[in-house]
Amino acid sequence: MMIEDGHIGKIGNDRDILSAAKRDTPIWDLDGAVVLPGFTDCHTHLVAYGLQLFDADLRKARSIPEIQSILKRQAQNADGKGWVLGHGWDQEKLREGRFPNRFDLDAAVPDKPVCITRVCEHVCVINTPGLRLASIDRNTAAPTGGVIDHDEKTREPTGVLRENAMNLVFPLIPPRNDAEVRKAVSLAMQRAVKAGLTSVHCVVDQAQHVRVLQEMNRAGNLKLRVYLLMSDEWVKLAAQMGIPTGFGDEMLRIQAVKSFTDGSLGARTAALQDPYSDAPETTGVLIHSQEDLNSTVETAARHGLQVAIHAIGDRAIGMALTAIENANLKVSHSDRLRHRIEHASVLNPSLISRIKGSKVIASVQPHFIVSDVWVPDRLGAERAHHVYPLKSLTRSRATMIGGSDCPVEPIEPLKGIYAAVASAPRGYGECVTAQTAVEMFTKNAAYATHEEKLKGTIEEGKVADLVVLDEDPFQVPPEDLQSINVLATVVGGRVLYASKRFRAMKASSEQRRPVRKRS
Repeated sequence: MMIEDGHIGKIGNDRDILSAAKRDTPIWDLDGAVVLPGFTDCHTHLVAYGLQLFDADLRKARSIPEIQSILKRQAQNADGKGWVLGHGWDQEKLREGRFPNRFDLDAAVPDKPVCITRVCEHVCVINTPGLRLASIDRNTAAPTGGVIDHDEKTREPTGVLRENAMNLVFPLIPPRNDAEVRKAVSLAMQRAVKAGLTSVHCVVDQAQHVRVLQEMNRAGNLKLRVYLLMSDEWVKLAAQMGIPTGFGDEMLRIQAVKSFTDGSLGARTAALQDPYSDAPETTGVLIHSQEDLNSTVETAARHGLQVAIHAIGDRAIGMALTAIENANLKVSHSDRLRHRIEHASVLNPSLISRIKGSKVIASVQPHFIVSDVWVPDRLGAERAHHVYPLKSLTRSRATMIGGSDCPVEPIEPLKGIYAAVASAPRGYGECVTAQTAVEMFTKNAAYATHEEKLKGTIEEGKVADLVVLDEDPFQVPPEDLQSINVLATVVGGRVLYASKRFRAMKASSEQRRPVRKRS
């Protein structure tokens, strides 16, 4: 394979390729390694991932005392009386089996405001100083689409804020400066390209983050292609300015309007048709009314903007589909925008049929199957069979794309591919073939951005976004998929990650071993 001007110029045998190469052309003899189209993460929070690297990591905590110990260390490093931040706790993995509360955090850090977010990013807990700063007490009303937890006896807030109630606190946390955001993005991109990613669909909700990405792009400092899933708060402004899907350039562009309908299964805020099996007093949280959601989607469609609607529970997915179906009826070109539903977790056959019929893309995160072992408890045995039904989506011929939801799940696409192929436990989740799983992160991902003629497969004329692997994912046993190593990542013909083994592969023009490629 010959790469010319950032594109795949020619594919052929060794004689054809080497005879066309100029004398000073770099040549790699991959010695049996495998080349695939570069991976795309179709749902990631790249900027937030980088920023969280500065905060307390609570993912490995297995008890509330462990959380307290980590926060104490973090507080010692915090400047002055600034906020102490942590991310990634999961009550399902804690010995106590419950959410931390304000008093747990007070015991660790009594003199500084503390905010820690659950792994799903749909629940946070703040301590007493944080509650005071936010003016949250027993009389504070929760905003629409949010919940403030209270003690059943005293009616005092417990410090637990769900969904939109978190917005009572987040604006009070001083933002990082531009230099810190640039550093965070650079760290996140380094990890992304090392994992074989050449493109990411990046969820953004802060203007500063978009501005920093633009500055980095102008300076030539973006290592991979970034497609922005922007907050629905910006949809009217984008419409007024005439900014459609695709606005930008080959490295940074606006892709879709991201809107929420519900929360997460882990936090019991995903909106279900029927109550949770392990919490029958709730069916979850709806972020928007059907009327508001219809209006957002229709406005976006009229102005050429794709929508990407977060919907996890079956009730929320039904609402998202209704909004898209409404837009498809009222806006002639709406279905050609390739609207998406993000996560699409609890899917019965009727919903799957509607996804296919409405030409909606299902943007799924297969690694949830590995992490969400509590699904049968949350939903009961019958509904659990409808969770993460990847094979059923494939059989319906709906378009399915893959992402990580990093930092909620690992950023490595090979872990997501493994989860899609090999990890489905008994009772929930469905497996697909390696071919289907790889296409979710390559060919189908390109279709989701209207770029199927530009990228996603290895063909002459397409951009040279490639990943080099030490094993063939179509040949190894499914359980070995997550052990495959990325040897190199190429974006637009530039080697942006090279392992030690790959660097040693640079060959002279006299060496003529064949390279295996898979499209």
